[in-house]
Amino acid sequence: MLLYLFSHLGEQSLFANLFRYITFRTGGAILTSLLLSFLFAPLIIRTLKTLQPTGQPIREDGPSSHILTKRGTPTMGGVLILFALIASCLLWTNLSNPYIWVVLLVTTTFGIIGFIDDYRKISVRSSKGISAKMRLMLEGGIAFIAAYIIFRIAPMQLADQLAVPFFKDVLLPLGPVFFLFAMFVIVGASNAVNLTDGLDGLAIVPVMIAAASFGVIAYLAGNFVFASYLHIHYIPGVGELAIFCGALLGAGLGFLWFNAPPAMVFMGDIGALALGAALGTIAVAAKHELVLAIIGGLFVLEAVSVIVQVASFRWTGKRVFKMAPLHHHFEQKGWAEPTIVIRFWIIATVLALLGLATLKLR
Repeated sequence: MLLYLFSHLGEQSLFANLFRYITFRTGGAILTSLLLSFLFAPLIIRTLKTLQPTGQPIREDGPSSHILTKRGTPTMGGVLILFALIASCLLWTNLSNPYIWVVLLVTTTFGIIGFIDDYRKISVRSSKGISAKMRLMLEGGIAFIAAYIIFRIAPMQLADQLAVPFFKDVLLPLGPVFFLFAMFVIVGASNAVNLTDGLDGLAIVPVMIAAASFGVIAYLAGNFVFASYLHIHYIPGVGELAIFCGALLGAGLGFLWFNAPPAMVFMGDIGALALGAALGTIAVAAKHELVLAIIGGLFVLEAVSVIVQVASFRWTGKRVFKMAPLHHHFEQKGWAEPTIVIRFWIIATVLALLGLATLKLR
């Protein structure tokens, strides 16, 4: 919106001319979403507490300590993140850019699915929301639509291709399998972030780290000079997603202020599902799907721990971990919650640096 308002003054005003630059608008998006988070968080948290007098339902099979430490804390705090994120994007991005709209579509619709899931948990006082089958069907349908839109707006020579990290000229033609692969990336990222969201501050910081990393990737992939220098595939228009990533970073910082231990509010599925899906969609749009598995490796580990635990118990009757997802395993081993959270943040940072290193190691 601001880009449109100031575009006709570009030749006359030095300040207005700044709006042409993605870097300037990314900084504006970070500050705007951060400010909106601080301004509206008290009102949103009070409202959530009023609507949820007993707080989020606690897993009966979860760590026993959570019954004492987490009870009474409201959930659905992701609405604060999404409000600040979307409002900031509408202000600072180029609204004629199709990549912005497809990511906003996925973020909003996955947020609605998360809202329904959270609302059901609260209304029936159960830690179980809508059925996994129904949720996956809804997520898969949205992800397919997003994959199709990205396929249509991507450069023809890259539309159904899979770029391989560390190799500058290697592209794997997926053909129709591209749609299934893109769906897997989006839905997988969404649910992996959701599984990670189990301790105060555990999910939001790795999400911000991944968003910052993909903000850099999107900006470089959308800039012909930088893309050519780094031997990554140039995708016109995808650089605008750096502003979305900046808005997500600012909204995440604002949310973390209130989610830091002891949390005043939990993110809930409305936030975790939406943010994970947003990261997956950006990775598909920027043709860095495999790099997401590195940068978001912490989310992958959490998701794999659940898959391994379920498969092992179903086939052998034995559990590999004391409890899944992985962070609960370390809780059961006696690690303090802040210890787990900070160490997982360190792991997320290291993995993000490794993922960004793939841009040059080609």
